[in-house]
Amino acid sequence: MQHNMITSIRSTKVIDGCKGTQVYALNPSAAVAGGPFQGGGGGGGSVGEKLFHHLFDLQTGRTKPVGNKPAACDVVLEGLIPFGLPSTELLEPAIEPCLRPVDMVETLAGVHRRTEEDCGQVEKFEALLEQCAVFRGLPDPRFFRRSLRSARQHAVDVNAKVVLASWLRYERREDELVGSSSMDCRGIKFECPKASLVPGYDPDSVFDSCLCFCREIVDGDDDGGGNDLESECSTSYEDDDHSGDGNDMCFCIGDSEIRCSRYSMASLSRPFKAMLYGGFVESRREKINFSQDGVSVEVMMAVEVFSRTKRLSQFSPNVVLEMLSFANKFCCEEMKSVCDAHLSSLVSDMDGAVLLIEYGLEETAHLLVAACLQVFLRELPSSMHRLSVQRLFCSPEGRDRLALAGHASFLLYYFLSQIVMEEEMRSNTTVMLLERLGECAVSGWQKQLAYHLLGVVMLERKEYKDAKHWFEAAVEAGHVYSSVGVARAKHKRSHTYSAYKMMNSLISDYSQVGWLYQERSLYCTGKEKMMDLVSATELDPTLSFPYKYRAVSLLEENNIVASIAEINKIIGFKVSPDCLELRAWFLIAMKDYEGALRDVRAILTLDPNYIMFYGNMHSDHLVEILRPVAQHWTQADCWMQLYDRWSSVDDIGSLAVVHQMLENNPGKSILRFRQSLLLLRLNSQKAAMRCLRLARNHSSSAHERLVYEGWILYDTGHREEAIAKAEESISIQRSFEAFFLKAYALADSSLDSQSSKNVIELLEDALRCPSDGLRKGQALNNLGSVYVDSEKLDLAADCYKHALNIKHTRAHQGLARVYHLKNQHKAAYDEMTKLIAKAQNSASAYEKRSEYCDRDMAKKDLCLATQLDPLRTYPYRYRAAALFRYAGFSNHMVN
Repeated sequence: MQHNMITSIRSTKVIDGCKGTQVYALNPSAAVAGGPFQGGGGGGGSVGEKLFHHLFDLQTGRTKPVGNKPAACDVVLEGLIPFGLPSTELLEPAIEPCLRPVDMVETLAGVHRRTEEDCGQVEKFEALLEQCAVFRGLPDPRFFRRSLRSARQHAVDVNAKVVLASWLRYERREDELVGSSSMDCRGIKFECPKASLVPGYDPDSVFDSCLCFCREIVDGDDDGGGNDLESECSTSYEDDDHSGDGNDMCFCIGDSEIRCSRYSMASLSRPFKAMLYGGFVESRREKINFSQDGVSVEVMMAVEVFSRTKRLSQFSPNVVLEMLSFANKFCCEEMKSVCDAHLSSLVSDMDGAVLLIEYGLEETAHLLVAACLQVFLRELPSSMHRLSVQRLFCSPEGRDRLALAGHASFLLYYFLSQIVMEEEMRSNTTVMLLERLGECAVSGWQKQLAYHLLGVVMLERKEYKDAKHWFEAAVEAGHVYSSVGVARAKHKRSHTYSAYKMMNSLISDYSQVGWLYQERSLYCTGKEKMMDLVSATELDPTLSFPYKYRAVSLLEENNIVASIAEINKIIGFKVSPDCLELRAWFLIAMKDYEGALRDVRAILTLDPNYIMFYGNMHSDHLVEILRPVAQHWTQADCWMQLYDRWSSVDDIGSLAVVHQMLENNPGKSILRFRQSLLLLRLNSQKAAMRCLRLARNHSSSAHERLVYEGWILYDTGHREEAIAKAEESISIQRSFEAFFLKAYALADSSLDSQSSKNVIELLEDALRCPSDGLRKGQALNNLGSVYVDSEKLDLAADCYKHALNIKHTRAHQGLARVYHLKNQHKAAYDEMTKLIAKAQNSASAYEKRSEYCDRDMAKKDLCLATQLDPLRTYPYRYRAAALFRYAGFSNHMVN
């Protein structure tokens, strides 16, 4: 029977060559032809056939009513009929597009040593840039952002400053903030567009606030003299013995004569000095004909003024552009530098940047090109849709022109490639930018990264021969993880045994690396495959593929309950759209449409553009299909459901409820803010930031908008700036969220007694302001924590009890801590038991309870904590310390 079931599922036509992290579905055309409803033996006993028959019954109205909703079961679910259940044959793990060292600790230690060495700023900057690339591969983006800030602090050249400042801004996706300009200065010095154009190392750039408003001219030429060109030219020039009679010569252009000082003109450049004071005939003439040199009268008059005043403020941009060309032609370095700086200060928008960069590149004006690049980079990703910008960045000719101006850096193309890979990994634009990245790669890690990224993109494009070439180049440069790409490319070209041998060889060298076992499992079958997947999970629990494969394998064995339990293992500590999609499939097969709808809503919160069933259905459409067969809630019902799920620490369920509430009221900023809080609990920083931006854009008042801007700053590492936003909001209107933000940001440091007092006052102010019970519960919980740190245990207990009265379940943990500090260990244990009863899958609850019981019970709780969330470090540290003590005791007994 089992053989027939598997044959039935695998006999359907499937889409070949599937890759990526999404769950893969059956070909819709197969369903139309009757494929999914056909199969081998058993009279259609497979799970896949049962699901299709069940959905067909729903479509034709042949199902029996469920509960008290007879009409819901007659809903047409024709949109689901073309899709079958996922198959193990179509699952495969994605190859990560980042540096992935075999030994992360050793790699980070080596990079850190180089940053601490007594070396020059350039070498330190290069080490910090490598650190950025390594941190880019970690799931927590805070490490990467912090490393970006360090790199920006130690940047020396203008190109690096411009790119890093733009990248830091992009991390907040300020381009999505309504009403903001790409060139706005947010008061953060190392992100200020004006400060980025100042060359040289500034050790205080991270710690100083930026005082500029970015509307001033970079070169500071605000002399306001009011003298026009004619008056400047007619001004007599008094100098020392070098110049003799002041305006002692003139340049003739056509019928015009431009009077000037021979000495002043000679000071512009060595060619002029040689012409006017050397052995040339011009040195003996009072009048010099310049009619054949392509210089206009207006420009020559401006050059004469500059030779005396060294100022440009009174000249139009067109004149300054011609002066820049003149300076290049006659090697006037000082004038070129001043023109370059002046023109760079005029670049403020996209249209101006597109126009001026051509002049900058033609005249190799470093600062002007930097200013234009800065606009392009701060306008990403939209600026890449301009053909001229795309041609400049993507073409080899564009790279050569940027190189002449000193701006074709590895860092620039690394930033650009990361953005376009997020937009569309398979595009030609992505390939061309990565090719430019490879051309700029110099050091070993740069080559590893560039070649590996090219390999990943070529694999996604199904260009397996090229993918193998680039992965092999990355391996040759020292990136062992790229061997996975080589093996995968071989497998795609039907060289599976060669891929298997390659992984075997690597495992013999690196036996403690989980992703090697995961990759080898693709190239073997049966018991050996399952053993490799178990090893992969033991060595690296964050790998989602082993859980997904085991879950689908159980499904193919007709054990849906076990398949859901398996996928729940990773969803419990690492929520991702692809795993939620898989669980939604299983729940649909079990006719649990409420659960499936919950998961799909959560998917949409994590990624609004997520396409399910291998690109065949948008998640929004599945919500529309499932809604008629799920329970309908009013907005009031939703609030009740949200309270229930919040109190039971059901973050995914809470996300689904908020998503449903937003369907009824999409412009409600406070609901977007709720989403961000829940997503942060689930360690989904990127999605949380998107919800914060939406909350900010939909805010109905200035004080509310400032609060959300403050949270965006806080979550990207700008604590002081976040506090400033909170204070500005409070100055407009006292509100719970403004006080809470300020208190939260202040508490995020080592608190002294005065700081603790300030935080307490702020939280008390917050509690006096109107808000709902969910937020007040959190404020009370935080207030209790500060009271505990201040040794005010009775006040802390009152806060926690008050929070529990309004269903803030996590307050059990704080109250348990109070009991423990009062030496009431039984009461502390019981309090944590109450929390576990409400949140059975909370690893942190078991972990915390282990502190309030004897050793044997603590071991059991810590084992449960590790099973629920293998990423929590305390259980490992506790067991390691216990083993260390036991080893020390044993050695003492032996001695």
